[in-house]
Formats: sequence, C-alpha cells, structure tokens
Amino acid sequence: MNDQKRENLLNLSLDATTAERAASSSLSTGYDFTAKTWEVIVQYQGDISFLEQEGVRITYLFFQYAILTLPEQLVDYVTKLPQITYMEMPKRLFFADFAGRSISCIQPLQESSQGFFGDGVLLACIDSGVDYTHPAFRNADGSTRIFALWDQTIPGSPPENYPLGTQYTRQQIDEALSAPTPEERNRLVPSRDTSGHGTAVLGIAAGGGGSEDSLYRGVASKAILLVIKLGSSEPDSFPRTTQLMMAVDYAVRTALFLQKPLAINLSFGNNYGSHSGTSLLETYLNQVSRLAQNVICIGSGNEGISARHAAGNLSPSETKRIEFAIGPYEPSMSLQLWKSYTDTFDITIVAPDGTRIGPLQSILGTVRFRVRTTEILLYYGMPSPHSQAQEIYLDLLPSSGQSFINSGIWAVELHARTIVMGNYDLWLPGFAGTQTRFYLPAPETTLTIPSTARYAITVGAYNPRFQSYADFSGRGYTRFFQDIKPDLCAPGVDISAPVSGGGYGAFTGTSFAVPFVTGSAALMMEWGILYGNDPFLYGEKLKAFLIRGARRLPSESVYPNPRLGYGCLLCTSDAADDLIGVDLG
Repeated sequence: MNDQKRENLLNLSLDATTAERAASSSLSTGYDFTAKTWEVIVQYQGDISFLEQEGVRITYLFFQYAILTLPEQLVDYVTKLPQITYMEMPKRLFFADFAGRSISCIQPLQESSQGFFGDGVLLACIDSGVDYTHPAFRNADGSTRIFALWDQTIPGSPPENYPLGTQYTRQQIDEALSAPTPEERNRLVPSRDTSGHGTAVLGIAAGGGGSEDSLYRGVASKAILLVIKLGSSEPDSFPRTTQLMMAVDYAVRTALFLQKPLAINLSFGNNYGSHSGTSLLETYLNQVSRLAQNVICIGSGNEGISARHAAGNLSPSETKRIEFAIGPYEPSMSLQLWKSYTDTFDITIVAPDGTRIGPLQSILGTVRFRVRTTEILLYYGMPSPHSQAQEIYLDLLPSSGQSFINSGIWAVELHARTIVMGNYDLWLPGFAGTQTRFYLPAPETTLTIPSTARYAITVGAYNPRFQSYADFSGRGYTRFFQDIKPDLCAPGVDISAPVSGGGYGAFTGTSFAVPFVTGSAALMMEWGILYGNDPFLYGEKLKAFLIRGARRLPSESVYPNPRLGYGCLLCTSDAADDLIGVDLG
C-alpha cells in the first residue's frame, strides 16, 4: 500500500515482489529475506515502546529518531500509527576514495610554543574499522590510544542499547596487544580493517601519537580515539545508513559520558535522494550537530567527473531527451528524477533497441513494463512532509532467468504539460560501473548524501601539488542552491597515511581530505574549549572560523564556488593562527 508517511523508495520496495527485491541493488536494502523483516528509520512523537510487545525491535536515537526492525506484515500498521511522523528505508553507503599537514599550516600549529595536538578531545572515526596494532595508534609504551572500538560486524557484546556488533574497551585492546602470539591477539580482539580505508582515514586525522618521528604524524596526534566499524555480520554486505545513524548516536553519547568535546569523521556517502538535505539521515545529523560540544565532518564524495548527474530546465510545451549509457554486465540499475511538484510532465522511456514506453502520465504508485530481457519498475512519488520535491523513480531489473539488464544507449524523454519552475535533476547510483553514465552530464550538485546536511562541515578535495581543484571531488551546491556546499576543501590527492598491516602508503579521494578538517577541528576545540580561550568553539561557530581562515587558490576567481566552497584548508605563511583565522596567543 502506498502511504505518504513513507518515502517513495520504501513504498516501491514494499510493492515489489520477493524476486524483484532480490534482483535489485536498491529495493532490498534493509530487508531480511530469511526473517521477512524490514529495518527502517522513523521519526516519531510520544511513546512507541508498546511496539516491542508486538515483535518490533527499537533502537532509540536522539531527538525522537529511531531504527525499527519489524515483521513485514506490520509495516502498514506501524506506518499508520499517529506516533509515527515519517518512515524511510536505509541506503547503502560507499567509501569516498578514488604532503598534507605542512601545506595546510597544521605543522606550525603543532610546533608552536603551546603545541596543539588535540589532547583531551574525543575524535570519532566512523568507517571500515582500524588496524589497532599499527604504531600510529599506540602510545610510546606500546599501549593503545583507542578509548573504545565498536565493531558492528562481530556479533557478541554490543554497546548498551544497540542491537549489533561487539564493543572492545581500551583494556581489552591493551590485553590483545600484549598477547604472546598473533593467534591469541586475534582471539581477544578479532576486529580487522580488511579494506584499510578506516586505518588511513584515522591516521590522517589523528595518527602517530606515540611516535617520535613526526614525518607521518596525523593532525590531532594526541586526541582520544573512538573507532566504529560500520556494517553487519552478513557476508558481502554494504554498510547502511541505519548503522551510520547508530554510530553517530553512540559517539555523541560517549562524548557526553566522558564530558569531552567531539569531532566526528564520516567518509561514506550515496547518491539516492533529492540532494537538498531533507532526508531523515540528513535532518538527524543536523539535530545532533547542535547537541553538546561536537562537530561532524563529511566528505563531499567522488562523483565530480563520474557523469552520474544530469540536469536542465524544461520550458512549456518542450520535449527534452536525456540519454544515458548502461554498461555491460550491470545486474540492475536505478534512475531518480527529481522535479518541482508544481510542474507536470509526462515521460517516455526509450530502450537501446528503439522500443518506446510512453508517454506516461503521472499515476501514483508502481507501474511495470518489460523491454526484451529487462523489467522496468516505474514509480511516481508525491512530496513528503520534509520536501516539496516530486520523485519519479525507475528500477531496471533482469527478467526471470537473466543475470544482467540490457546494455546500450537508453533515454528518458520529458514532455512538458504545465511548467512553473521547470528545473529537473537526474541521478544514477554511485555504485554503477564506469561505463554507466549520462552522455551530457552536469558536474554540479554531485555531492553525495549525507554531505548535503546543512550543519555538517562538508569537505571537498584539492590537489596540493598543483594548487588546483581535484576534478573527482563532489561539487555543490545543494539542489535549488539552498546551501553552499562544500564548505571548504583539503588535500585529497596522494596523501600519505597508515596502511592496514603496517607501513604507510598514498591515498586519493575526498575520504582522505575530510580527516584533515576533522583533526583541525580537534585542535581548535583543544585551544578554545580545553584551554579556556573560547568555550563555545564547536558546531557552526567552529565552521565559521574554518571558512574565514580558508585560503583561495589562484585557479578560482570567485568564492564561494561549487568546487572549493569558501576555499581550502591552506595557508601561505608560517603563522599558526592562519589555520583558523584567530589569534592563538
């Protein structure tokens, strides 16, 4: 049943058959095929604890957000409850990966008379985990700098009030580090960073605390470390936005318990949504950003040159054709079209063999078609309580007995009927193959979600060697120019960072630009909050100081701009106060 208290994608997923969900890369996210349960994000009011008696598992988050795991037959019932104001399904998250300290003026700050290293600030890295044995995360005596490590992928002993994973304390990690054999160490703390992504990110933000060699030292090298490895125990699973929201909630609660300022680093993102900052994930991050003494730093993603965004303006009585390629061996594909609800236009789908479906008028709900060996699900959505935008969603699935959808040149034709605004945006998913792309892409508004959250610090990447924007870096602004994003950029090309398993390597992507800003935020909070120079140096105030101190590259003449925001975490003098634009004393 279609319900306007649910997002369009969840309505379509509930309409889909079990076979369609299994074939889709998007429609099954959050669905357990064995237990026949859904994991959903809700915003609620009042008391919903009675749902636990009906078999619903509830993970409470701040500000009346919650993660529910409920049987499929209860989804409609729960949606209709007056306590539930809105419901969304989770989305898959992907890494934003494709020397930095000195060029960002961090080294002079570390080597100043006071020496700022983030000491006493809690720095949370929500990522793929960490190689906790790496010297970058150990003190000079060999003990760990990690306060706690929550591995969401290892069932066993999760933090209190959370439903998944295992939490390892500082004491448990130290015991593992002291183990006589690798086998014993792995038995005591079996958490691994198999991709190495989180190890590199955390190393840039805060590595090297116990090392006498400052060559590879991170920005906030004496910060207290909190590590959350996202994911589930299911094999080959991707992290989901629900797990991310729990991780942020956990980090903030830990900071409140320790009474420490908190800098959170997020290097994940996805392409699904209106890119206007209105999803439950984005509004939740906005709310949490105002809680306690914290700042959330998020990478803008690597979609700048991926050609997965198209945009334009439709005039009255006009027809526009948007062509896109679907590369070979795509198991499924989705296409989002976002427009103003005040506009009405029909769409026609054109397959690679010339078959035309449409023009299709706006019909609320799911419509199914078949072209050769590809099944097409079309869903016309409605505005939500959080957004005036209308979504038209296409999901392309292989027909029964097939493994892949039809490759080739597809097209969507937009036929104007009533036009008031005329603007439209289309996105392909970020996980698509490199040959799947629009033929006439729009590189702007390629920020990944949740970097579109208004009160987060959104960080893009630049190339420090050439003093230029890194073309892969996700560009702003948010849809309809609601917010200037990214806020600023940091070095993101060939960045030296710890490698899982030992040693150091070079990394590229906005994933590795964000931790420069996260670490810098920790230094600023150390100076402001812990040294007593400015007890309110967090949240939007900290962001304001960062963008005021941002430096302009010669390659750009207008600031702010969609590529670099207000500028870069960069300075041209050795003065430590140039990092943040205030006198550090």
